[in-house]
Amino acid sequence: MTRTLYRAALGLGTFWLSAGLLLSGCAPAGSPASAPVTGTTPGPGVPSTPARSPIRISFLVFGDPPELRAFQQLVAEFQAREPGIVVELTHVPGPGEYRKRLAADFAAQAPPDVFLLNYRRYADFARRGVLEPLGPYLARSQVLREADFYPQVLAPFRREGTLVGLPQNASSLVVYYNRNLFDSAQIPYPKRNWTWDDFVETARKLTQDPDRDGVAEQYGLGTEVSLQRLAPFLWQNGADLVDDATHPTRLRLETPEAREAIQWFVDLRMDHRVTPGLVEEQAEDSESRFLHGRTAMFLNSRRGVPTYREIRAFTWDVAPLPRRKRNAGILHADGYFMPAAGRHKEAAWKFIEFALADAGQEVLAESGRTVPSLKRVAESSVFLAPTSAPANSRAFLDTLAHARAVPVHPNWADVEELASQELERAYYGQVGVAAAIAGMIERTQEYLSAR
Repeated sequence: MTRTLYRAALGLGTFWLSAGLLLSGCAPAGSPASAPVTGTTPGPGVPSTPARSPIRISFLVFGDPPELRAFQQLVAEFQAREPGIVVELTHVPGPGEYRKRLAADFAAQAPPDVFLLNYRRYADFARRGVLEPLGPYLARSQVLREADFYPQVLAPFRREGTLVGLPQNASSLVVYYNRNLFDSAQIPYPKRNWTWDDFVETARKLTQDPDRDGVAEQYGLGTEVSLQRLAPFLWQNGADLVDDATHPTRLRLETPEAREAIQWFVDLRMDHRVTPGLVEEQAEDSESRFLHGRTAMFLNSRRGVPTYREIRAFTWDVAPLPRRKRNAGILHADGYFMPAAGRHKEAAWKFIEFALADAGQEVLAESGRTVPSLKRVAESSVFLAPTSAPANSRAFLDTLAHARAVPVHPNWADVEELASQELERAYYGQVGVAAAIAGMIERTQEYLSAR
């Protein structure tokens, strides 16, 4: 069935949502109030044949409301093709509460049949043996082949030689920028080969404090202050994040190259003042400032696009990260997973297979939510020539060519959290860079030593 026919089925209300778990107002108009009828109604005098009940599988996702709408469409198109499988979609908005929900479901021995998880977060589940390896399913698929995916995106989903999950997207960190603010300041848009110095100078010119009270009315840059945001700049400066990317035992941030990169990152706030201070960030985070037109540039992956497409006050686009000694980016990729204890594995795989094949990936690509992990879809006009922003979607693929994954480690979430806390202290002037580096290494050591 073609995607045109899939979309025609949207008005029939063929998909189900777990309404009690969705945010109010998230359910699409026309959602059915009862299960679809799969049999036929017999005429008078004809013996009744019981209708076969559809298989029900649960699908757990996270994200903002625009992201949810993309998953709703994905489910709808799948069920237009497979009416015998009912996909019950459950949405948890924030990634933190999502991970808590997923852990609780596994603890209660009631995990979802299909769920999304970032490659940085699945290792602990894999260590406990609760994930169904998807490599064997892919090997026998008549729809997908391993060669269809970007190899650097598949790699972190492979554990001990087996693909545990399959990448839903292949994003990388880029610079979102407000074209109107660039135009007003008569500053050229970021170029493909811009440098750290170009980046800082651009941010300085776009930071405005007309009343000179030390609190800018407009900032040139906004960013999350975290180890994840720092990592690509470490790699660009020739530094390493850990001592061994495959089997890390400690952070390796005390080298001259790492210290220089961390100091540069901290100086964005402490020296150049191109980003908000701590009190300002707590009052209104940088992403909100970007959405409201008061921040000229913002660092983020592809997942922000559905939300940013709702902006009406200005136009925006994306540019690759600036470079230093070498090109480097950081991989952002969520994957589809199945639990080892799943009751309907074949039905769950059929849904994953559809979601990862051309039609499914085109749905999410058109929503703006993902950079397709399927090479032929990422290189197609569906992704590269969208009718909505960003115009320069090619920037994601250019950056992906140099993207690196952080370690896949059972305790990596703890490592990121603790290291980011120390980085924040330096970023907002509470400690010096040397003290922050020492704290990052010391506080994360026990988590990297344990396997």
